[in-house]
Amino acid sequence: MSKASLKKELIKLTKEQLVEQILDLYDKNKAVKEFYEFYLNPRNEKELAEKYKKLIRKEFNVESPEQAGLKYSVAKRAIADFKDLQPSPEALADVMLTLPECACEFTSRYGDMDEAFYTGAYNNFFEALKFMAKHNILQDFRIRVEDCVKWASSCGYGFADGIADLFYEYY
Repeated sequence: MSKASLKKELIKLTKEQLVEQILDLYDKNKAVKEFYEFYLNPRNEKELAEKYKKLIRKEFNVESPEQAGLKYSVAKRAIADFKDLQPSPEALADVMLTLPECACEFTSRYGDMDEAFYTGAYNNFFEALKFMAKHNILQDFRIRVEDCVKWASSCGYGFADGIADLFYEYY
């Protein structure tokens, strides 16, 4: 169903029916519940960001590599879900940067990974830097970005050079 069709149907409902629809969605859909909880109480943004960062850290488990799934799709889903809540640019950048941080630290600690792993880390690092530049918040994250460069410095497949090049392009 298109948004236009949905809108046409929703316009037919009374205010009370719309409220009931939203409450029903709230009860049945975890994402809707989380959206409204954040929308109505944005003060818990840092706590919510931590929840999504934890999901990313779990996927790239630096402390227990045998438990790491190393799936970018899982980490990217966490970022997308957090972004859907419409957080502040600072909070979203914080969550976005967690993915390349974890990937860079993982490979620094446990050795070379395959090219696909490095490509994923590079692309996510680039996306985070672009986002931070767009919102003029690069300086807020400089130390963490420098850590990514440091962790990547011993990696292969041109990854270290690529990460360093991105750093110098944005800083």
